Amino acid sequence: MPDDVVRRGRLTGERTGEMMHFLSSMKADRCIADADILVDIAHTLMLQKQKIIGDEPARKLLAGLLVLYDSGVPEVAFDERFEDIHAGIESLLIESAGEEVGGRLHIGRSRNDEVVTCMRIRLREDLLKQMTALVRLRETLLTLAGEHTETVMPGFTHFQHAQPTTLAHHLLAYEQAFGRDFERLSGAYIRVNRSPLGAAAFASTGYPINRELTAKMLGFDGLVLNTMDAVASRDFALEVLADLSVMMSNASRLCEEFILWSSSFIGFVTLDDAFCSTSSIMPQKKNPDTAEIMRAKCASVLGSYTQALVTVKGLPMSYNRDLQELTPGLWRGVWDAKHSMRLLVDMLATAVFHPSRMAEEAAKGNTTATDVADMLVRRYGMPFRTAHSVIGRAVQKGTVDLATIDEAAVEITGKPLSRDGLTQNDIEEALQVSKSVASRDAPGGPSAMAVRVALAERRALIDKDRAELDGRISAISEAVTRLINDARRMTA
Repeated sequence: MPDDVVRRGRLTGERTGEMMHFLSSMKADRCIADADILVDIAHTLMLQKQKIIGDEPARKLLAGLLVLYDSGVPEVAFDERFEDIHAGIESLLIESAGEEVGGRLHIGRSRNDEVVTCMRIRLREDLLKQMTALVRLRETLLTLAGEHTETVMPGFTHFQHAQPTTLAHHLLAYEQAFGRDFERLSGAYIRVNRSPLGAAAFASTGYPINRELTAKMLGFDGLVLNTMDAVASRDFALEVLADLSVMMSNASRLCEEFILWSSSFIGFVTLDDAFCSTSSIMPQKKNPDTAEIMRAKCASVLGSYTQALVTVKGLPMSYNRDLQELTPGLWRGVWDAKHSMRLLVDMLATAVFHPSRMAEEAAKGNTTATDVADMLVRRYGMPFRTAHSVIGRAVQKGTVDLATIDEAAVEITGKPLSRDGLTQNDIEEALQVSKSVASRDAPGGPSAMAVRVALAERRALIDKDRAELDGRISAISEAVTRLINDARRMTA
């Protein structure tokens, strides 16, 4: 077992196992171990190019790091006798290559800038995966919407029947919300993909390092320039967790509706058995457990954000060990959001909707009463508030027919509307669900024409978002490939 090379100079005395476990970040560091190898390789190449270390030590260091890159970080490096994976890897290299070589790895660098660089590398990978999942989710919603432009259903406010709409219109509302989630995460990516490497402890270093070079080698788009801010700030993590919390609240709302819709007393949708469970005692049960757990994961992600925000809110500049406690929650929040989105895509894609049941409910609760009021406005020049009162009074009386509307009109205006030519046929025509939906053809409305326009616009936006995403993925892949090839050439 290699020694902990960080503690041996300044500190003496043995730590208890409980103390080592309390201080260790190893559990969370498993998420950044691979990133740490990339950072070490880039830092070593930069030290060599800047002539801060010689070619021979650089070759030996890179040879050891490439073994770890190719084979993976061994379990011994995660032992809790090391405070973190950075000390574990450095100690491992010193043991294998000797301190004359391995002891040069940390020149011009601190664990403070090292860890936050690794966090940003791992987080940008997770962001790209999350945005990829969002693109798939939005494509699934658009596909379903395209299949249900004529599927009428009730729309709700206050979870009461309100006005008729279509399933396509309903699904497009969620696609648009998830589209904004993509925009937020895309914006966060810009701020995540900045390199803090070279900030050292917080005041940079007296060695002639090249921060721009390591940033380019690692695929960053630029620097976190101020070195104190570079190591002390975690607002990039807060921003991502905040954006994921909003995204998960949208997912939770969708799950809530599918939980309700799949119930026997609503019956709008049947979820695939793979996403459901049964009861240990009631053999007839089919429970929407995946949607329920996903709904709860919103609380988990929001909890991660809250914990992270409270951790940093009172910290003085610059680095404080408190920041170590932020990272486990960060990875937990990212993990919960990522897996929720992937499962949500599959749950939606395999769901079976029931248009006849939706149509059955579409006209209940006087959902087209507004259309009758609008007809009175258009035909008789009645102020909308007066028409609203007349139809509202008719609904209160229990029936929206000519006799009841006339009775209500007398109470509100002093005269029946039949005297001006209103007929029962006029009322029945205005009450038709299909005509109500078709008449709402303003941009973003539920009519088939408006939905077709919206589908075309949203598909074009998804194509744009996918192209942007593919470009970022390719840029990072190419940077990492160049980095590893440069390291291999150096050791050849």
